[in-house]
Amino acid sequence: MAVTDEAILKIKDMIVSGALHPGDRLPPEKELSEELGLSRSSLREAVKALEVIRVLDVRRGDGTYVTSLEPALLLEAMSFVVDLHGDTSILEIFAVRRILEPAATALAADSIDEDTIAELTALIADVDGSTSVEGLVEHDLEFHRRIVAAAGNSYLSSLIDSLSSHTVRARIWRGITQENAVERTLHEHAAIVTALAQGDAKLASALTVVHISGIEHWLREAL
Repeated sequence: MAVTDEAILKIKDMIVSGALHPGDRLPPEKELSEELGLSRSSLREAVKALEVIRVLDVRRGDGTYVTSLEPALLLEAMSFVVDLHGDTSILEIFAVRRILEPAATALAADSIDEDTIAELTALIADVDGSTSVEGLVEHDLEFHRRIVAAAGNSYLSSLIDSLSSHTVRARIWRGITQENAVERTLHEHAAIVTALAQGDAKLASALTVVHISGIEHWLREAL
């Protein structure tokens, strides 16, 4: 095992064991390297790697801290990876969304409140034929994000959000506007909201499957 990998695992073990908690400051480099039996250079490389994936927060002149370790923070890197992937991978990512998002929508139907329903309805009402592609992308991101958040599972919400690439959505909405399919897409959004408002989990889930599958089909034709 590479010494840097060993250092990463040892720091991870400190967090998993409870020796370090979210928000804790790591011991000084010299002290920690001696405690873990590692060279300072390998420890430094490990800290850099863990900073990239948002496990550690290096504050210049202050020290190194464990982050909040919240799911949304730790899964940020996945969004970056999604943006880098090519056409085939985008279709695979949509297949994952088709599995996860209807399940999240069904969960949301059991717990969503009237305020969130009103917010979703307002989001749809704010979009029309004059809305820019960027505005449509923001609408789509926020619409689906609020529904998934209403499911009440932060890990599920963060995972789906990390798969919801802004770049991919921009490409889709450009294609949709070119084919004059905005009205149909918004109609599908409205139908999902109606099912949520009625607390009909099965219908909300089914409508979400149809909605995502339709976009996935468009992507397959467009690629």
